[in-house]
Amino acid sequence: MKKIIYILSKILKKSKISSIKNSEIHKTSKIEANSSFVNSFLNKYSFCGYNCDISDCQIGSFVSIANNVIIGGGVHPMEWVGMSPVFYNGRDSIKKKFSKFSRPNPLNTTIGSDVWIGNNVIIKQGVKIGDGAVIGMGSVITKDVDDYSVVAGVPGKEIRKRFDNQIIENLLRIKWWDFPEDKLEFYATYIKKPKIFIKEYLKNEKKNLNRL
Repeated sequence: MKKIIYILSKILKKSKISSIKNSEIHKTSKIEANSSFVNSFLNKYSFCGYNCDISDCQIGSFVSIANNVIIGGGVHPMEWVGMSPVFYNGRDSIKKKFSKFSRPNPLNTTIGSDVWIGNNVIIKQGVKIGDGAVIGMGSVITKDVDDYSVVAGVPGKEIRKRFDNQIIENLLRIKWWDFPEDKLEFYATYIKKPKIFIKEYLKNEKKNLNRL
């Protein structure tokens, strides 16, 4: 009985429709059910989990976004006398409009490649998340995150780097996420061991140069 209930709950979860507007999603990537994806771009082999709200965001390749993540979104005009949506353009929860002024355009948020964003993360509009970064679950990110940083907390702070500086420099130079599929399949053998991955790449690239 428990198994049947579990299966039914999964079916119901997947049956909800995601809301995608003015966005581009690579054919190898996916937006899960009940997520909103607006004015944004999702590059290859990336995914966005369930119940996410993402707007005005450029997302790289091989990015993993867990459930209940919020990225970007509008802000209320704090510099105005009143911040309520009754004073500005747009469809809102409150239908009455006393005026219809335009708000400033939202800032674009950028997520690099090979980024992992945990459950219930909130990322403020205009923030840049570097390549290879990790954002711990429940974090609130209000500032830019460096490449290969592991960040967590409210507000988010760097805990450590994923690798030492030499490995990071090499990986940023190699940019494996831009490899064509055949090249990626070849180097995937070494994906568990960064130092060997880099060594094999540099060795093979040197051979290729010598052939020219």
